[in-house]
Amino acid sequence: MVTTMVPDLTNRPDVLPSERLLANGMALPEIRAALRHISNDRNAISVAMVWFWTALIIGGAAWLNAWWGFLIAFVLMGPMYARFAILMHESAHKLLFTNKRWNDWIGMWLVAYPVFTPVQLYRRVHFAHHKDEFGPNEPDLAFYGPYPCTRTALRRRLFRDAVGISGWKNFAPLVKNTRHAPFRSIGLSIFGVQAVLWAITWTATGRWWIYPLLWWLPWMTQWRVLNRLRSIAEHGGMEQSKDRRATSHNVHQSLLARFWFVPYNTGWHLAHHVDMGVPWRNLPAFHTELVRAGYVTDTITYPNYRALWKALSSADEPAVKVAA
Repeated sequence: MVTTMVPDLTNRPDVLPSERLLANGMALPEIRAALRHISNDRNAISVAMVWFWTALIIGGAAWLNAWWGFLIAFVLMGPMYARFAILMHESAHKLLFTNKRWNDWIGMWLVAYPVFTPVQLYRRVHFAHHKDEFGPNEPDLAFYGPYPCTRTALRRRLFRDAVGISGWKNFAPLVKNTRHAPFRSIGLSIFGVQAVLWAITWTATGRWWIYPLLWWLPWMTQWRVLNRLRSIAEHGGMEQSKDRRATSHNVHQSLLARFWFVPYNTGWHLAHHVDMGVPWRNLPAFHTELVRAGYVTDTITYPNYRALWKALSSADEPAVKVAA
């Protein structure tokens, strides 16, 4: 049984500042410049490729026109939503393109709005999360806080995700808020993009139901499961601290995990929270700097996500009362 998710102080050695890192963990300015380099051309290719693979998955299922083809496409759309989400996250941090106008336009219309995300609001909330994780203004405290939980509790949350209950809680406010002036233009833009996507898929496949089956439904269900598993693996059960090792988990990265739910190096999340100005392409290099300095050690690193999820759901089950 695990009673806390925060690594013990003895496993978080006080090694900063070092020859290459400052006291807060950020690299020295001359090193930081290279780590913060944004690759415009490669990021443009990444945005194009996420749409290419999405079109291939959905188009391939429509071409096969078999139940198993639609099932495979439905499953593969989960990882695609993970890719849209992380590219949107990069745009919110203004790390997708150096030109801020292009960063915001592409991040909004080609990445965030297609996946039902009002990126303007997301950016505000997400920066509050970065400013003081688990502090009094942490917007995601209810999501990250209740860990470790029981295995039953985690299964219940994942079940609600899988059957669309959590998805509906995210979708319904988007619809309702289109009636309110401050949000109306954003909400109508999101649903306008959805209408275009529906029209394109209907025209391209000749089937009206391709969009709700392979675009809307995976977002409502499978993506909710993957998003929860990724999110709690980032911050589940941690605490407020200036030491990012107490606010963010560190997990060994595997190819399978990186394909399925932590694409674009987002699994190096501790490094991201030490310096949120480092783009996704450079997070492994920055993580190496943290390891080299002794800031990140094997004792605070989970060998895989299964081990972390097991720890996150290892609280004692409540005692069952037996009638006399």
